Amino acid sequence: MKSPRTDATARLAAAVAWSIAAVCTDAAPAAGPKLLEPERAFAFSVQALDAKTVEARFAIASGYYLYREKLRFSVEPASLASAPSLPAGKIKDDEFFGKVETYRGELAVKLTLGQPAPGSKLVVRAESQGCADVGVCYPPQIQSVTVTLPLPGMPPAAPVAATPARKSWFN
Repeated sequence: MKSPRTDATARLAAAVAWSIAAVCTDAAPAAGPKLLEPERAFAFSVQALDAKTVEARFAIASGYYLYREKLRFSVEPASLASAPSLPAGKIKDDEFFGKVETYRGELAVKLTLGQPAPGSKLVVRAESQGCADVGVCYPPQIQSVTVTLPLPGMPPAAPVAATPARKSWFN
């Protein structure tokens, strides 16, 4: 009859041996594809062009796409003078939504303001949804940016990113 101490020692030895074998033979399960955070895959920024117009931009990472029909824009406290005119997208036969228009790379949309107030701050919101080519779709997301409208005769302000670039230790 084995003692409880011998039995526990044998189980511990077996667990250690299995762990070492798994590490040495690379038997650990393979990791899935490394996906970007949605705010990095679909980087949103806004530039105030003049007192009546702002430009909303998406920098879409390689291997990712946005759905045209899932884009919505709003501004506060002003309003949009009209619905934004979205450029045509590329037709894709999507496994989730059927035939859809999508955007890749860069997307810029001009938004015309209904009651502009030169020099005032404005919050621009974008609702979007996109996917990665590896077959993973992100839930709809809302990103917002606060910009200051330029005064008449002033040049456009610099673009403002919803998610600032990460600092690197190497550059």
